[in-house]
Amino acid sequence: MKLAQIADAQHQHTPKVSLLPKELKAAFTAIGQTLPQLWHSGVLTQVQKKSLLRCLIDKVVIHRVVRDQVRTRIVWKGGDTTTIDLPIPVGSLAELTNSHELETQIISLSQEGFDDQIIAQQLTVQGYRSPLRKTLLPSTVKTIRLKHRIFQNHSQSHPRRISGYLTIPQVATALAVPPHWIYDRIHKGAIAISRDETTGLYLFPDLPETLQQLQQLKAGQIYNLCF
Repeated sequence: MKLAQIADAQHQHTPKVSLLPKELKAAFTAIGQTLPQLWHSGVLTQVQKKSLLRCLIDKVVIHRVVRDQVRTRIVWKGGDTTTIDLPIPVGSLAELTNSHELETQIISLSQEGFDDQIIAQQLTVQGYRSPLRKTLLPSTVKTIRLKHRIFQNHSQSHPRRISGYLTIPQVATALAVPPHWIYDRIHKGAIAISRDETTGLYLFPDLPETLQQLQQLKAGQIYNLCF
């Protein structure tokens, strides 16, 4: 009897959860679906954006995972979380997580005849950056290039040519794609090819079937190639 009375008392003191009316719930759902567009539309002021974020976010947890990145974890009200790694400025190239890989890419592209501006644009697309920037600067490319004593011949209007082979710039021109399209397929394994030991370049056989197969890869007719 006493237990029943206690249970009844607890039930009476349990706060009731108020349910949203269907119309209001539908309105919130609609806003959620169009929130990205609303955010960038210019309709909301900065003050309104901050107020909205305070309504949506419970807390933000930040910690450094590596020297040049912080991991940001957003805990939303309701329990869902979003985690993203963000780049942060560092003082030198050596402090970049992918500095060795960046250096290798710059050496390769410089040897193939690309100028610093093109290399910087291409590697920025691939996610590389300078220590103090979100993008890769041509000056960073130049620093690494000169460190390895690779000098640009400004009188040379075309990337280097090697008899019997096609370099990546030549293949890219023939396929009407940017060079990083080919590098991306090599990196992902869709194009299996090794660097030439003498030149350090990716060299494709200068044969009609080479471009034919690469055209098929571009068109999605085949998914893997091996040279």
